[in-house]
Amino acid sequence: PIYDQRTSEQYRESSEKLSLPPHVYSIAGDCYQDMMLHKRNQCCVISGESGSGKTETAKFLVQQFTRLGKAINQSLESGILKVNPLFEAFGNASTVMNGNSSRFGKYLMLSFLPTGHIVSAQVSQYLLESSRVVFQAPGERNFHIFYYLYAGLSERSLLNRYHLVNINQHRYLRSSPSEVRQTAESSRAAFKEILKCFDIMGFSDMEVDNVLHILVSVLHIGDIQIRADTFGAGSHGVDASAVANPGKLPVVGFLLGLKAEDIVQAITTNVVTLKGEIIVCPNTVEQAEDCRDAMAKALYGRLFSWLVNRCNKHLQFKRQRHEDLLEVGILDIFGFEDFKTNGFEQVFINITNEQIQYFFNQHIFALEQEEYANEGIPAAAVPFIDNSPCLEMLLEKPLGLLELLDEESRFPKATNRTLIEKFHSHLSASSFYIAPRDNASRFTIVHYAGKVTYQAASFLEKNRNTLPVKMVELLFNAGNSLVQQMFDTALTKTGNLPTSRTSRNFPKRNAVPSAPIGRTGGLRVSTANLAAAGRSSGLTTRRRPQTAAVHFTNSLSELLTRMRHSQPHFIR
Repeated sequence: PIYDQRTSEQYRESSEKLSLPPHVYSIAGDCYQDMMLHKRNQCCVISGESGSGKTETAKFLVQQFTRLGKAINQSLESGILKVNPLFEAFGNASTVMNGNSSRFGKYLMLSFLPTGHIVSAQVSQYLLESSRVVFQAPGERNFHIFYYLYAGLSERSLLNRYHLVNINQHRYLRSSPSEVRQTAESSRAAFKEILKCFDIMGFSDMEVDNVLHILVSVLHIGDIQIRADTFGAGSHGVDASAVANPGKLPVVGFLLGLKAEDIVQAITTNVVTLKGEIIVCPNTVEQAEDCRDAMAKALYGRLFSWLVNRCNKHLQFKRQRHEDLLEVGILDIFGFEDFKTNGFEQVFINITNEQIQYFFNQHIFALEQEEYANEGIPAAAVPFIDNSPCLEMLLEKPLGLLELLDEESRFPKATNRTLIEKFHSHLSASSFYIAPRDNASRFTIVHYAGKVTYQAASFLEKNRNTLPVKMVELLFNAGNSLVQQMFDTALTKTGNLPTSRTSRNFPKRNAVPSAPIGRTGGLRVSTANLAAAGRSSGLTTRRRPQTAAVHFTNSLSELLTRMRHSQPHFIR
């Protein structure tokens, strides 16, 4: 038992800890001592491959800091300790490498008085892998919370109330019968723990009920089936789509507080601007399926962001003066990944780890050697691999990999083939980029941790990450108060909900007509109301929505800024 109470006490007693072996509690103690002695903010950076134990290490760090800092009240300490299992449930999932893999980045900031007591905490979340909601690679699963939810409702005989069926019949959930049996008991216990966390964090019964409704609605949205349809006759007919199982719509409508016909219109039609006129056009089957999945991802992504803000409100410091506080940040983020098949998500994950490795190199090697030289202290140069050229190839403007991805995403007719050709054309001169010898839509990056080959399929679709204005307006008008609140404000530059609400002032329901599509395939409507909706949402046709790559680079920049303003301690 190397993480028990006795061990914790040993590393807190100055007379003993110098003779003890290296330990995560020792790093917590050093960090706390440096903060108190030098009155400087600190941060603990935990890095490593996926499955190396980063999340568990972060938990032990938090436990030790709460013991060292002696929180000003029991409620605050309980909240700090319970925030981890809550975010694990909503932000972690089972992958082929790790049964409890973080699919987002978490930066937990603990604030201390000059006396050393913890007085507040704040969680910043980055880069949630929302695409996991609608698709999981073979051998992987959706976010834990869906399985906990299903097990918990089943134990309470509430599946029928929420119109849920066998877990394997829901398209967004993948589980073999043996997995369900093996994890059912632990999932039921985890669901009880989540409800307990909600209670400790001060969630009201209505808030919890709304959260459950949204989670269940996501599963039902995934079960909406789309079929091909045609509007018009003969040569005037155009490809369109329709809902193949309309009985599913009232269920989604009940959970979110929407009309079934409004859901159909938001999924099967889209709005375009042509010569100053707004035209409502039918979606093809593929477009409708993308719209359906975008709805599910947006609901889950914003729910996760709302949970973070709601927990931060509970952990907030109530004093008016903040300038005398000292802070310790703990970074727990997804590890470096190299699967049999690597895609869009792995690019962002591995770029993040590449940047953290550079941060490590700078502080452990470059800056230390520079300080020795400035002070005239003789020291042998320690060789290390400088990965900055790789980062430049990935992130530099205007011809870095992410910039090229964003540029190609702006062209409606761009394809995976045109994207990969652009990569090859501009990046092949770099020794960190390897183009395939055949015409396959893939490329290889030489990372600090080794070569990783990425498949370019779906890069453009995932990067555009578009939620149509019509869908945003639909969800803003939802009867579920939490859904309405989540869509009542535009996302920040990092893709999250802002900490304070700024209303969109959307027009009233049905500002976008929900009338049937005309025989010519488009319905011309007045632009006044729709333009107002577009302006308030930040999604006008003149202002492009921010892409996943933009949200990523902004998030990475914000994270690094936080870390650079602190004295780092590394756990690898």
